[in-house]
Amino acid sequence: MSNLLYELTDVVKEYEGPTETVRILDHINLTVDSGESLAILGASGSGKTTLLHILGTLDTASGGNIHFAGMNINDMTPEKRAEVRNRGIGFVFQFHHLLPEFTTLENVALPAMMAGIGQGEASDMAREALGLVGLQNRIDHRVTTLSGGERQRAAIARAILLKPKVLLADEPTGNLDEKTGKMVGEMLASLNEELGMTLIVVTHNMDLAGVMKRRLELRSGELYAQN
Repeated sequence: MSNLLYELTDVVKEYEGPTETVRILDHINLTVDSGESLAILGASGSGKTTLLHILGTLDTASGGNIHFAGMNINDMTPEKRAEVRNRGIGFVFQFHHLLPEFTTLENVALPAMMAGIGQGEASDMAREALGLVGLQNRIDHRVTTLSGGERQRAAIARAILLKPKVLLADEPTGNLDEKTGKMVGEMLASLNEELGMTLIVVTHNMDLAGVMKRRLELRSGELYAQN
């Protein structure tokens, strides 16, 4: 059985500008194995977030082929992409996007309830996920009372709730101080090891990239290996 999770072949992303076509991604070829940890580095505007969104089926490529877990994303209907995204892909962003009117537990349980899982089971799953990120003592707190690092850890718990095949993180430490950012980065790496969940992080933070096992750099729309 193949250990390959992602296979990108000649992936191109273009946008129509007012006077010309702007190419953001230029024939990207990339394979990612199940359980791998990968950092994609690049300056602001390099296209790394665009690439992450394509990997997460939040955006579509202008050309090329993208296979995820043996499935051709290009051939999927929008409904099928949404199903794959909900069940197979977890997201962590720079901003946590937690709902302030809900408790930590309620926020983390939401993806399970959206997937049709009953409230009781969803809550049990959320407690387990919050335990994995060390927030078991903050379950009943409203997220407005959590620190920035705790909110990001709650967002990570929400992302891993359904045990997705891959966790995609977009500048997950970008809104945190250095000490808290280091802790969050180490936690992501630990979850990758502990759960065997593929981890792909896009960042310009070299310290965060340093805890990933493989590093690539996106420059002028092309990917380069970084030692």
